[in-house]
Amino acid sequence: MTVTVRVQPDDFDITAELRAMTEGRTDIGATVSFTGHCRDEKGKLSALELEHYPGMAEAEITRISEEAVRRFDLLGITAIHRYGRILPGDNIVLVIAAASHRQAAFDGASFVMDFLKTVAPFWKKEHLAAGGDGGWVDAREADETARKRWQ
Repeated sequence: MTVTVRVQPDDFDITAELRAMTEGRTDIGATVSFTGHCRDEKGKLSALELEHYPGMAEAEITRISEEAVRRFDLLGITAIHRYGRILPGDNIVLVIAAASHRQAAFDGASFVMDFLKTVAPFWKKEHLAAGGDGGWVDAREADETARKRWQ
């Protein structure tokens, strides 16, 4: 079982991360990947600025990932979250879950994303296409509702 967690300003290579998860492995029957991208909110945003609590963000994502491994009997998980100024269309987050069977991989990836969105210490600030900033983004009720289904 491998758990890889990184919080970084740089983009990630999905193909390379998937290869790193599966190369040389014959026990993996399914991988599910989720990539979150920055939206422009119908032309409203020029960028998102993501900040995190260094050390704490990595520790929390690791805790969430290890819980997913235990809960769904995953064979590996990769969770990468970016911070800094991110432009519309750019990658923000990547989660790859590997398991013997597809449902466990789907559930593991969903579990990590639902908790990452609500528990990991990240903050998002909107930068408007018209200039200025739109302020910090509040947590969405839909994200909390999604997380509660795992309790």
